[in-house]
Amino acid sequence: MRIRRRIWFFTLRLGWVGSEPINLTPGGVFCDNLMMGTQLIEVGRQRGLEKLVAVGTICSYPKHTPVPFREEDLWNGYPEETNAPYGLAKKMMLVQAQAYRQQYGFNAVVLFPVNLYGPGDNFDIETSHVIPALIRKCVEAKERGDDQVVLWGDGSPSREFLHVDDAARAIVLAAEHYNGSEPVNVGTGREITIRALAELIAESVGFSGRIVWDASKPNGQARRCLEVSRAKHLFGFEATVAFAAGIRHTISWFQANRQTIREVVC
Repeated sequence: MRIRRRIWFFTLRLGWVGSEPINLTPGGVFCDNLMMGTQLIEVGRQRGLEKLVAVGTICSYPKHTPVPFREEDLWNGYPEETNAPYGLAKKMMLVQAQAYRQQYGFNAVVLFPVNLYGPGDNFDIETSHVIPALIRKCVEAKERGDDQVVLWGDGSPSREFLHVDDAARAIVLAAEHYNGSEPVNVGTGREITIRALAELIAESVGFSGRIVWDASKPNGQARRCLEVSRAKHLFGFEATVAFAAGIRHTISWFQANRQTIREVVC
C-alpha cells in the first residue's frame, strides 16, 4: 500500500529557565497549538488523506504521573502547570483522532515523544530548551574564560531525551506499520538528571568552570521518563543514538553553524 508521509514541525514561543521551558505566552501557545492540530486533522479528513501521523508531547502527561509514564496514565490528572496550556492543546489531537476514526474511519495515529534534541535546534538563550541552552551557555562561557555558569533550580529533576534522528525514524515506522487508535510513547526509556546533563555538556564542550545552581528558581516536574515498550511492539521502534554521542554530535553542529543558527524571538 502506498503511504503518504507527512512530518509537521511546530515552533513554540517558549522561554527556558533551569530544567523547564517556561511558557511566556500561555494563551497564544494554547490557541495556536489547538488550532494547528484541529485544522490539520480536519483538512486531512476533507482531502481524503490516507493516513496522518500526529506528534504530541510528553507535556500532556499529568504532573504526578508515576514513572515511567505509561500511555494509560495520560488522563489521570492535570499537567504540570507551566506546560499545561501546551500539553492540553496537543492532547486534543488524540481526542480528535480517535473521534474521527470512530465517525469517519479516518486513519490518524498519535505519538507522544519525549524532549527532542540534535542538529538544527533553536539555540537562542531566551527561547531554547534545556540542551541547546546549556550547550550555548557552556561554549560561550569557555570562550570568555568565565569561571562559572549559573543555572536555575537545583539540578535534581530528571528528564528523558530523544535524538531527532531517532524521532524521525519513529515517525516513519509508525506511518508504515501502525494503524491503531491508542497513543504511543516515543523515547529511550532512560532518564538523566539535569545536574548530570549539565556536567556532561560542560565536559563535552571543555568548560572547566563551576556550575552554580540557583535553588531559589523553580525546578519544574520532578521526573519525566517514558515506558516505551508499546512503540517496539506495535511498529518496531527502539532508539539507537547513544546519548553521549548525540550530545557530542549536537555540540559539533552548533560550533560549525553558529553564524547561521535558527533563533526564535518571543
